Amino acid sequence: MENKYFTSEELNVKNRAFLSGDAVKVSFFVRDAKLIMDEECYFFLMASMRKMRMNIPLSYTLEFFQSIFNKDIIEKGLTNGIINFQVFRNMDGVTLSKSSVSYYYEIVEMNDVLSVQERPLELDMIKEINVNNNLLSNIRVHSPENIYGEIYAQENDLDDVIFLNPSKRIARAGTGNLLFLEGDVIKVPKQTEGAYISPLLENFVTFLHKNNLADIQEHEIIAFESQKAEEILLISDEKGVFSVGKIRNKTFGNNRFLELTEAWRKSF
Repeated sequence: MENKYFTSEELNVKNRAFLSGDAVKVSFFVRDAKLIMDEECYFFLMASMRKMRMNIPLSYTLEFFQSIFNKDIIEKGLTNGIINFQVFRNMDGVTLSKSSVSYYYEIVEMNDVLSVQERPLELDMIKEINVNNNLLSNIRVHSPENIYGEIYAQENDLDDVIFLNPSKRIARAGTGNLLFLEGDVIKVPKQTEGAYISPLLENFVTFLHKNNLADIQEHEIIAFESQKAEEILLISDEKGVFSVGKIRNKTFGNNRFLELTEAWRKSF
């Protein structure tokens, strides 16, 4: 596809996404030239906009998004990929809550959004900054912590970083959520710890639970516990699914998570 991004109107620098980071992001997923999990992603978008006190247009229905994604993306040849969708507030209202909104979205093409990407990631914990665990910590909004973490990872030859919350417990990675496998138990940091709300993660763990493939437990996870895990999976709504191969001097396998994600993939 030649055009990788789309906007609701011509972009103007006088918008609050550019000036203030006043925007929310949600990903939609295309698999085999069809939208999957679109309802869950849509409701997450609406919830994120409400949390940011955005003025939600009456036209923002599920059918509206299905129509534009099918017309602008799928019918133009995208078979598999992630649509990273951003809604931002304009500067045209008497008050911020009355201002109109516009959207921008870009596409990340990949072989299969539900498959674990080939190369395992190398991560490390970052301790000089942490992420919060309040109402807005669970949605994808402007995050200077993520920017700092991305630069830290690049400078230290890492793929991503693990953020702790103010209580020094594991919250999430820079790009998504972490799952820790120990035996038949998969531990997932609670959203109250600072983890993202993630339709992709929720679909995966719901599948595992319904099919009795693993014991899913939400936990408060101290930093040291990452070293006790046998396998670690990173699920990123904006980038896909990844095995974690190394954290500091500890290496991790991925056989069990590969089996579980393959079963998940075949269920669609």
